[in-house]
Amino acid sequence: MKRKYRTVIFDLDGTLLDTLDDLTASVNAALTKYGLPLRSKDEVRRFVGNGVLRLMERAVPGGHAHPEFDRIYQEFRKDYGLHCNDRTRPYPGVLELLARLKSKGYGLAIVSNKADFAVNTLREIYFDGLIDVAIGERETIRKKPAPDTVLAALERLGADVETAVYVGDSEVDLETAANVPMDVISVSWGFRDSALLKERGACRLASNAGELEEMLCGMS
Repeated sequence: MKRKYRTVIFDLDGTLLDTLDDLTASVNAALTKYGLPLRSKDEVRRFVGNGVLRLMERAVPGGHAHPEFDRIYQEFRKDYGLHCNDRTRPYPGVLELLARLKSKGYGLAIVSNKADFAVNTLREIYFDGLIDVAIGERETIRKKPAPDTVLAALERLGADVETAVYVGDSEVDLETAANVPMDVISVSWGFRDSALLKERGACRLASNAGELEEMLCGMS
């Protein structure tokens, strides 16, 4: 018997961190400045997953066709840069799980469609010493569901895809893992519910950090 996985690539928003309150606040701060209707937390939950540009295209009436879209988008980025950690918190059991995985020698990374500056800011705040590699959205690499950021993380870790697994909370994460291709585990505590994840093809679904640890540390 040997451990099946040696490397775990995590999504960030909705998987490791509950960032929804801060994302909603910054979306609405930008919309308020330009006199636009506010978005509910549930709306923002549905809008996230494809990067902050797509988030704002969905949040702004008319999307990119809105005459002030570029200014609204930049206002969101500025506000979120200042307030990305006001109410953000790790999900229950996540920090303890990461510490145990690290102590057992797992290679750990974050791959997110969140702006790269925010990904690395939050990594330093919450996961310094636990997760060394974090890759967010930037112009030089295709974002998820393209496999590029996951492959880049594996390369930086010196890891093989055959002994790696991707962990995420959305349909975008399922598509990303399929495009690598690599094993995937979905979590139900994030921004998508279990029914949607199963509809999109999720075969392994963890409802808490303990269940996720069992799936990650199982032997084959």
